[in-house]
Parts: sequence; structure tokens; C-alpha cells
Amino acid sequence: MKNVTDSFVSLGHWPSAGSFGFNTDILATNPINLSVVLGVLIFFGKGVLSDLLDNRKQRILNTIRNSEELRSGAIEQLEKARARLRKVEIEAEQFRVTGYSEIEQEKLNLINSTYKTLEQLENYKNETIHFEQQRAINQVRQRILQQALQGALGTLNSCLNNELHLRTVSANIGMFGAMKEITD
Repeated sequence: MKNVTDSFVSLGHWPSAGSFGFNTDILATNPINLSVVLGVLIFFGKGVLSDLLDNRKQRILNTIRNSEELRSGAIEQLEKARARLRKVEIEAEQFRVTGYSEIEQEKLNLINSTYKTLEQLENYKNETIHFEQQRAINQVRQRILQQALQGALGTLNSCLNNELHLRTVSANIGMFGAMKEITD
């Protein structure tokens, strides 16, 4: 520690001028050398450093400006994309709703058409059954009538003479014609 205090004490005491040499005392020479170097750097480097800092500042400002322009362009594109997405989502929802309603409408139409077709088939079936019943009844009537007529003719032929036979046949033919008109 004594060397440290001696070096500060020796700062106040300068050796005589005229000799040149190296001072190896680091504590005594360093602050002076540093202040000289800093003074020279500040004096001569001030303009260069100022230019370097101004250039750097301009590059940073340009980069910020470009970034802001790119950011605003990206925000515009994002908003356009969001608007297109909303539009597409709305259209998709409309297609979905329209599709569902069309499907439901087609389903109802198909059900109604099927019911109408079944109703028509039921009507045709009933008409066919009624027609066949009437036909069967008419066939049975005709057979019964034929058999009755044949039986009556057989009885009449055995019991009647020719003149009576002819009158009876004429009367029966007239009755048969009248019955046929009634059934038709």
C-alpha cells in the first residue's frame, strides 16, 4: 500500500525537465494517458463518430419506416383475408341452411307423393275388387237365370203344347230382355 500512496504523492512532485524516459508506475501514468487518449479521440473522432451514429440512426429509422409499411400492408391483407373468410363462412352457412331446407322439402314432397300414390293404389284396388265382385255377381245371376230358364223350359216342354209353348217362350224372352236392360 505504501507504493500506492507514494505514487499519488509523487504526482505533485515532477522531476526536472529535460529527460525523457518511460514511467513504469502504472497508477501514476494510466489516468494521464487515458485522459490524453480520450481527449484526442473526442477531438478528432467526434465528427467520424457523429457521422457513424447519424448513419446508424438513419438506417434504424429507415428500417423502422419499412417495417411500419410492411406491417400496415400485412394488416391490410389480413383484414381483406378476414373479410373474405367471413364472406365465405356466410355463404357456406347459407348453402348449408338452403341445402337442409331443400332436403327437408324434398323429403316432404317424397312422403306426400308416396302417400298419394298409395292412396291411388288403394282406390284402384277397391275399384278392382268392386268391379270383380259385380262381375262375379252378374255371372252367378246369369247362371242361375240360365238354369232356371232351362228348368222352366224343361217343365214347360213336358207340360205344354206347341201354342202354349210359343206364348210362354215369347213372354220369357220379353222378361229376359227387360231384366237384361235393368242389370246393364
